[in-house]
Amino acid sequence: MKKQVDSTHYAFDRYLDKSRWASIWHQLDEVSKLKPRNILEIGPGPGVFKATATALGLEVETLDIDPDLKPDHVASVFSMPFRDGSYDVVCAFQMLEHLPFEDSLRAFAEMSRVASTAVVISLPNAAKRWPISARIPKLGTLRLSVPAPRLKAAVHQFDGEHYWELSKAGYAVDKVVAELSRVSSMVLQRTYRVHENPYHQFFVFTPRAA
Repeated sequence: MKKQVDSTHYAFDRYLDKSRWASIWHQLDEVSKLKPRNILEIGPGPGVFKATATALGLEVETLDIDPDLKPDHVASVFSMPFRDGSYDVVCAFQMLEHLPFEDSLRAFAEMSRVASTAVVISLPNAAKRWPISARIPKLGTLRLSVPAPRLKAAVHQFDGEHYWELSKAGYAVDKVVAELSRVSSMVLQRTYRVHENPYHQFFVFTPRAA
């Protein structure tokens, strides 16, 4: 696979809007709750996750095919130069959709091989939701997420970056989760959409019991 964008794509004023920062918070929250000894991030983008996680005392290494992003390992996600279970947690945030679906399954299988404790990913979900928040005195913040009405799932058209997205025709969430589990040793533990950024859906997978 060739890189789709150059490093300027991740400039602060075009990439790191407030909703993406909310998603980055969940990246850090999900991974840190697992209390990993070491972490491998696939597709580090601008490096915000690693920089922040490192500041919080977590040990993170990164892998990408693009040397301009200065990853710790320049290598393919399809054949990573690590032994089985080399990292407690392997994560990839908004990355797998940049591969054709069958290739994304191959990548997830390889991530599963390298992870000993969990694989944490986020994917774009094209089914629109309207997040609503209200601050209620003495009760705290009430959060609702209202699904936008739609007649049928849209057919995805490759836009130069995304080959597929959740909730597009043929990519129902349950089907994608089943395929990820089928090709790997992992089973889904939990999934949710970020309230402040419902386009991002998180998934935490752990090894299947023997």
